[in-house]
Amino acid sequence: MTHKLDEQAQGVYIISATPFSDDGSIDMESADRLTDFYLEKQVNGITILGMMGEAPKLTPAESETFMNRVLNRVNGKIPVLVGVSNAGMGNLSSLATTAMDLGAAGVMVAPFAAHKTDEAIFNYFASVADNLGVDVPLIYQDFPLATNANISVTCLLRLVKEIPQIVMLKHEEWPGLSKLSALRDKSEDLNLRRISILCGNGGLYLPQELARGADGAMTGFAYPEMLVQVCDLYKKGEPDQAEDIFDAYLPVVRHEQQPGYGLAVRKEILRRRGAIASAKTRAPGPTLTSHDHKDLDRLITRLDKRLASLS
Repeated sequence: MTHKLDEQAQGVYIISATPFSDDGSIDMESADRLTDFYLEKQVNGITILGMMGEAPKLTPAESETFMNRVLNRVNGKIPVLVGVSNAGMGNLSSLATTAMDLGAAGVMVAPFAAHKTDEAIFNYFASVADNLGVDVPLIYQDFPLATNANISVTCLLRLVKEIPQIVMLKHEEWPGLSKLSALRDKSEDLNLRRISILCGNGGLYLPQELARGADGAMTGFAYPEMLVQVCDLYKKGEPDQAEDIFDAYLPVVRHEQQPGYGLAVRKEILRRRGAIASAKTRAPGPTLTSHDHKDLDRLITRLDKRLASLS
């Protein structure tokens, strides 16, 4: 039985890549292997059809097929969340309904650039919640660098207060630490329910975000075990040890977070780790050059040395 997402969610909800064969078709065998890889790394949940999952490049039929494959492979072991953002409310509702019927734990929605004001954003999410119904848990994706839709803390608090279906914030404003602190502090001052906050941006600021009140990470870094270890150690009250581990991976985190390029790095690392067969990104998408591969060779070699010294 699927357990639906709620405000208590914490830990690492990895953003899954979508594996393609070299001809550009979805590689379903690699989808199975990648899902197993994430489970082996002990993530707390998986998010599919996100922005870095190349969701806009999939047809509706491909999205449903991939979603069904991952949900079947997970088989209820951990929650699976589905990105359903779409400019058309009918398309959004259809994908969300299908996702929940197939066993998803909740759906993630981002605003669009057309939502220029807090009022426009609030009205949009009120409409989404009304269309999907009270039984569908919602995640608000706050990624203004990609969406060009900026939301204030005041509006986020209003969403929490007036739309109970919103149980999680995916926080990836950049810079956004002050916003994260303000949301936690003002929510407590107003005695509002405490929603889950998971952070993106490739994990680039994860230690600071955890210290500011985040509950974990929702991102797609190609070494999910690092995210898991850091979140677990923070939860245990061992932030220095958590940051030692984070610091070892930081050069790779930084390299993977380059706009318009990092997805190719992420997929190549996953390929090298045996999680997927091909690092192919769907056009228009980045491809690594021979020089890029040499950079990655050195980064991974140095990471292995740092990890060996830590252990």
